[in-house]
Amino acid sequence: MIPVLLAAVAAALPLTSAHIAFWHPSIYGFNVTEQTFPYDNRPVVPLQDMTFQEWWFHNHLAYPPNPGDVFEFPAGKAATAELACNKGATTWFNSSEGGDIRNGNDPCPGSPPSEYHTTGFNDLKGCAMAIAYEPDVTKIQPEDFVVFSVNQTCVWNRFTDFQVPARMPTCPEGGCHCAWFWIHSPDSGSEQIYMNGFKCEITGASSTVPLAKPKVARRCGADPDHGKPDPVPGNCTYGAKQPLYWLQKERNNEFEDAQAPPFYNDVYNFLDGAQNDIFEDSYPNGIPDPSPEQTIIPTPVNAAVAAPTSTPSSAAASASASSSSSSPSPSAASTTSTGGPRPSARGFRRFTGSPRAGVPRKTWTQSRKMR
Repeated sequence: MIPVLLAAVAAALPLTSAHIAFWHPSIYGFNVTEQTFPYDNRPVVPLQDMTFQEWWFHNHLAYPPNPGDVFEFPAGKAATAELACNKGATTWFNSSEGGDIRNGNDPCPGSPPSEYHTTGFNDLKGCAMAIAYEPDVTKIQPEDFVVFSVNQTCVWNRFTDFQVPARMPTCPEGGCHCAWFWIHSPDSGSEQIYMNGFKCEITGASSTVPLAKPKVARRCGADPDHGKPDPVPGNCTYGAKQPLYWLQKERNNEFEDAQAPPFYNDVYNFLDGAQNDIFEDSYPNGIPDPSPEQTIIPTPVNAAVAAPTSTPSSAAASASASSSSSSPSPSAASTTSTGGPRPSARGFRRFTGSPRAGVPRKTWTQSRKMR
């Protein structure tokens, strides 16, 4: 009887469109609809093969948030974001075109996980929050954003926690700009990037040390799917890193093909949680140039940052960390809780072995030269 009732409830939920966005009144394009542009440019629409103007801030710079609409990140704590296929599945359903379709912590009510590009929990690849300490959005360039928080179980929950480094400094007068970034698994749907830019503030800051100039992330973690069972820590980018700009017509900083995407996880040394080694004084002894032959692994100060482990970070291993975000948040705004290579495929050879069962894959024979 219970399965029948559950099936009836699921059938009654309206199907939402695929894809995911970060939703909050602070985002650029919060009220953009399918009719606003000559093409569908809603915040949930993925970005692929676009000009810089089209993909940067989702081409929503002409649709800024209202004054006072700001998302807060508390230094040393967690901020809870809402990720969903449709604004109607979020706290702000009353300004959506389809009304209230919320279903607890479900990011995509009425839709299977394939609609948000995953075959299941173990196929999650992570997403990131990045920040630029610049109040004038027209001055921000891709190289200005620094990734400061990663959630490797993204996107599985509507309410998703992002841990904030305790040493984040206060934003300048006029505030900061942040952006949410996501690249999904190649096992469920064609590849794209996702970006939603928004106004943000750091609250409860006690440090004045600036963030370091970010560098491009390099592929260095264990990657068995592509013939690399072991990590190459010497090839990692350490410290402040730029987001992964990929698959566009211009301004890319990653150049993988669509079957070997870059991810916000250990493969690119984006460890789960707060990125605690992104400050100017994080590496007082410097950071050696990364390469597969590099044997010196830099050690940060004022941060508990470990080198990549011998096996890739599994989304399942982060399940306990994500449990705090598995229950709906009571707040409409961001909530806080205590508690706590080209970069890209440099040097790895695409293999021609058997793909995982049931997952069609290309075969690869080309090598990429490390720079």
